[in-house]
Amino acid sequence: MTFTVLKPGLLTTIQDLGRYGYQKYGVIVSGAMDSFSTRLANLIVGNNEQEGVLEITLNGPVLRFEEDTLIVITGADLSPVIDQKRVSLNKPIYVKGGAILSFGPVKSGCRSYLACAGGFAIEEILGSKSTYIRAGIGGFEGRALKQGDRVKCKPPSDLARKLIAQLRLIGGGSSFQSAKWSVSQRKQSSKGESIVHLIRGSHFDLFTEKSIKALFHQRFTVSQNSDRMGYQLTGYSLQTRKAVDIFSEAIAFGTIQVPAEGNPIILLADRQTVGGYPRIAQVIATDLDVIAQLKPGDVVKFEEITLASAEQLYLERERELMNMKTGISLKMVF
Repeated sequence: MTFTVLKPGLLTTIQDLGRYGYQKYGVIVSGAMDSFSTRLANLIVGNNEQEGVLEITLNGPVLRFEEDTLIVITGADLSPVIDQKRVSLNKPIYVKGGAILSFGPVKSGCRSYLACAGGFAIEEILGSKSTYIRAGIGGFEGRALKQGDRVKCKPPSDLARKLIAQLRLIGGGSSFQSAKWSVSQRKQSSKGESIVHLIRGSHFDLFTEKSIKALFHQRFTVSQNSDRMGYQLTGYSLQTRKAVDIFSEAIAFGTIQVPAEGNPIILLADRQTVGGYPRIAQVIATDLDVIAQLKPGDVVKFEEITLASAEQLYLERERELMNMKTGISLKMVF
């Protein structure tokens, strides 16, 4: 299957779960901002969780499918339509060749994820298909998609073939046919405010009591100076007790650094490999996907939890995904 990019949208790239094992050489992890939506999308169309997907930011692309295929859209609700008819999130969609997918206004979230059955026929760079635009590696020629690009998908799995055959039979004359079943996903905030849980960072105790209190009681706004590398927050200036000089150390997805001016920065998928600003906190793993769906102007409130609680939430999410995987496999067969 091949699709043609008629309009690229604001930022549409191929991403997977990241390029691990090379940070010691200065190569960043990159990968999808919302890993849960990425994994879910792949499962719904019968792919391996690690497969590449399209990450679609805010203003979506216009794509023409050149052959019949099976797709799914997860993550943010960017009002997707096929041939001007609304399609649902989180359910497999059989699309006929010639159909055109486009997106409308943002209803919730920031990033949608589109997976095609079989995954994209893209060469891996250092074990990943993820696009890192600054270095020009991975994805489709190391860049965001642009008008005229033709992106190919690999053959679908046996499970996906069975589902395609079922949907083709009941599709009739429509240019697409959605499955009757869907998978539930945590709803994105439509009011522009989200709760995000933190554990204390390695330099938590270097900050003033007033700053620590503000971190967990004030609301912060995602500034316009935000991208896949990091979100700069405004709303309250956090200060250390005294001037500090810190050696650069390894940083993680969700590390919150505080530069001298006091506006915290949440480091994200395209973060650098090391950082030298004080690290006041760390976003827990299960809330990284919440952060990924914030857009400039959205408001976030932080709440502290223990490391043990964060680990428990992570295990619960992984069990949830395992149950989803089993359920999806059964739905594809029957």
